[in-house]
Amino acid sequence: MTTLLGKRSLVQEAAALRAGTDDPVDAVIRSCDRIDTVDPQVRAFVPEDGRRTRLLEAARRTAADVRVPAGRPALHGVLVGIKDIVQVDGLPTRAGSALPSEVLGGSQAAVVDRLCAAGALIAGKTVTAEFAVTAPGPTRNPHNPAHTPGGSSSGSAAAVAAGMVSLAIGTQTVGSMIRPAAYCGVVGFKPSYGRIPVDGVIPNATSFDTLGCYATDVAGVALAASVLVDGWRGGHPLNEAGRSARWRNPAGRGPRPVLGVPSGPYLERAGDEALRAFEEQRELLRAAGYAVHEVPVMDDFEQIVEQLRTMNRYEVARAHQEWFARFGDRYRQETTAAIREGRTIGDAAYEAARARRSAFRARLAADRAAAGIDLWIAPSATGPAPAGLTTTGASIMCLPWSNAGLPSVSLPAGHAANGLPMGLQLIGGSGADEDLLHGAAGIEHVLNEDMLNRGGRNTAVPNQSARNVGGPRSAGRRPGPERAD
Repeated sequence: MTTLLGKRSLVQEAAALRAGTDDPVDAVIRSCDRIDTVDPQVRAFVPEDGRRTRLLEAARRTAADVRVPAGRPALHGVLVGIKDIVQVDGLPTRAGSALPSEVLGGSQAAVVDRLCAAGALIAGKTVTAEFAVTAPGPTRNPHNPAHTPGGSSSGSAAAVAAGMVSLAIGTQTVGSMIRPAAYCGVVGFKPSYGRIPVDGVIPNATSFDTLGCYATDVAGVALAASVLVDGWRGGHPLNEAGRSARWRNPAGRGPRPVLGVPSGPYLERAGDEALRAFEEQRELLRAAGYAVHEVPVMDDFEQIVEQLRTMNRYEVARAHQEWFARFGDRYRQETTAAIREGRTIGDAAYEAARARRSAFRARLAADRAAAGIDLWIAPSATGPAPAGLTTTGASIMCLPWSNAGLPSVSLPAGHAANGLPMGLQLIGGSGADEDLLHGAAGIEHVLNEDMLNRGGRNTAVPNQSARNVGGPRSAGRRPGPERAD
């Protein structure tokens, strides 16, 4: 029986395609074969007639355009999945909805322009919750199809976890990059707010919407970030040995980032299993030489949740004002409820919420500086992926960091008792995305070593890379405000 899981290295695939030891046509055939094999069960991609023909034509053009390896760009011939709220020329945008695609269409997104300029091929649109809110799409978790892959970037995370592509693009408003990464056992990177332009992306809430990417390791998201993120400093932030220029990984000697644990009401919103795993991860990092400090923060967490919800719902209602007036009967219940709630929020309440957010951002930055913290660490989600496909899970563990516009990354961090993946979330300073990924590389090394020592396994897809290239706590206690995605 074909496994639904697959591990593909973006860095290795891209290197082979640039060097000419792999060929874009062969890469397309492998990816299309994999999609044909597993996507009928996973349903990560929006169905597309003629996908293989379209991609083979594009691959042949790519191979012919740049024949000399030295002239090949970073993602030459790499196939990428694109969340279906992001405009791509030649592919309809449906945003997981029943609205006419011609109504939702627009100019190609800047993020897609950057991918294409870097030589990437667009494998297709990936499934999203309706309009990236909360109404789930049909995608299933490749680790267990009876469980959600998370949302709203469900298809992108699942496509990488299932080995259909080595890179996929998603978005996050509250938790739509980090939570699916944790549920699907991949690396998910959400940059600082505003560092990837969002023009050509259907908005959820414009004060929070951020594009991000999925790969199977930190090196992969770092390579993608060097192409996608505005003003990326130093290009690829890892050297050839996979070590950070600023913080060396624990296999070597040298300084490591100081880690902060945000103790208090926020952390207590994680479920018991997530908290137990998080405690083990903290001790593991301490044993590896990291300084890990408990820092009491966000004692007004309930007010922070309400502030974000006020802004989110107000903005989603305004974003859909025209479409909802014309096609309101085609919207799903969850999206309709969010829009109607947003209509009840007046301008004064919205502006007051914006002011509270500004104060929160300043306070969080001051707390980080006072404690001498380089990176915050926290569970990526309240626990493993919930059973069923009627929910995408809770985004509460991502909420304050998205509210502050901070960069974050989710790393695979072991498994729950039921065998589903768990994730560790790392959060950096505003605009310090490069430092975040530097530090994440070392922490990833520690987590991977621990998994190997415990007898963990990585499921590989045969022939996917190039030719021979090297208080009481409850996750469901408050299902409302945090599930804005």
